[in-house]
Amino acid sequence: MSAATAVTGVDFVTVFVEDHPAALEFYGELLGLEHSVDYERIPGGEFETGNLTLQVIDAASVGREFKPSGHPIALHVDDVEAARAKLEAAGVEFHGETIDSGVCHMAFFSDPDGNALMFHNRYAPKTS
Repeated sequence: MSAATAVTGVDFVTVFVEDHPAALEFYGELLGLEHSVDYERIPGGEFETGNLTLQVIDAASVGREFKPSGHPIALHVDDVEAARAKLEAAGVEFHGETIDSGVCHMAFFSDPDGNALMFHNRYAPKTS
């Protein structure tokens, strides 16, 4: 019996926050993501990354207890070290050194509420 569905992609990922004003500044100003939608009736909205929308929303406004996500969202950048340097200059602390996995560079950090993020750049071609 097949349980396959017709999923064709991922439309958005939710990032729950406690401090919505700080999140607006972080995702919009510091990361420079386009703030495409503001929900107005509740503290939340959407930010565009190029291929995936981040729905940044106050957890309490939708009846959720806030707990920061420890699973990083990999944000593609062309130059991990340059992107890291810009955030470090703005006071963002990174978790450890930049990793070279042999196929990509990764630099881990968190948003103001502790949600895990990383800058990522795959430099080796994907194999089938």
